[in-house]
Amino acid sequence: MARLKKVFILSGLTTLLLAGGGYWYVFIAGVPQLDAPQVEVVKDLTFEIKSFKSAAMGQERRYGLVLPPGYNPKAKARYPVIVLLHGGHGDERDYQRRAGLTAVLDKLYREDRLPPSIVITPDGNDLRGTSPFWDSQYFDGPNGKVASYITDDLVKEVRSQYQVYGHPKYWAIGGLSSGGWGAMNIGMRRPDRFNVFFSHTGYFKDPNGSGQDPITLVDRIAPKYRSRFRVYLDAGQNDNTFLDATQEFNQKLKDAGIKSEMRVFPGGHGIVGPDSGWNYWRKHLHDSLTYVGKQFRAKP
Repeated sequence: MARLKKVFILSGLTTLLLAGGGYWYVFIAGVPQLDAPQVEVVKDLTFEIKSFKSAAMGQERRYGLVLPPGYNPKAKARYPVIVLLHGGHGDERDYQRRAGLTAVLDKLYREDRLPPSIVITPDGNDLRGTSPFWDSQYFDGPNGKVASYITDDLVKEVRSQYQVYGHPKYWAIGGLSSGGWGAMNIGMRRPDRFNVFFSHTGYFKDPNGSGQDPITLVDRIAPKYRSRFRVYLDAGQNDNTFLDATQEFNQKLKDAGIKSEMRVFPGGHGIVGPDSGWNYWRKHLHDSLTYVGKQFRAKP
């Protein structure tokens, strides 16, 4: 009897460890998964890593860059800009190595769903770097001014180095999970920088209690900017918390007179499955950027 009891205890502890490990893997480590999508080589698009000195962070910062096909720095053409924010425990390479960014863009261009654009994927970590034990949350805090770095320094860097439109109508910012939070939280505070926003499986209330919640920020947005904003949101059917948060935020936007579109898809966060994790985010990056393309092409 004692031996049987011991077996039950050990089995229970093993189950708890596996459950705890699974929770850590998905929601804290967050980025890896067992069946990540393959990254295809695209002939006419190249993902590059660039760096510049950020005054807000007081250090060199990196960002990924995908220029549109046929980009010529000496030509007079100008391009819209898309800033993609990674999730927790990520970095500037995530969208390429885990979501095949160049392949997604190539498909959008061939389908004429997105006008040729300059796509930027910044390292959104704070001075502590990337870790499974914390998230920068994309705000100015004791570990670095991440919001200022992205909305001020990065925007100025892109404007000075590449041929881009200056009007915020042609600047979009979005992300996945905490990157979706960041896009709304820092982007909507700077209507002079961004007018188009998107979030994949994001959340809109700060679990750490910083008081910098996008859902409360909406009420403070001036009416003249509300009419300019365009927002795309999606959430997975399996992500109950994220789904509820996205539905609440979408309703908040509509109540404030901000035009938004929300979609619910199978899956969500996870470590395996065709509609989970990076498989979900890659698939629906096509949807969000299609929405962004429509906004770039819409008449002012």
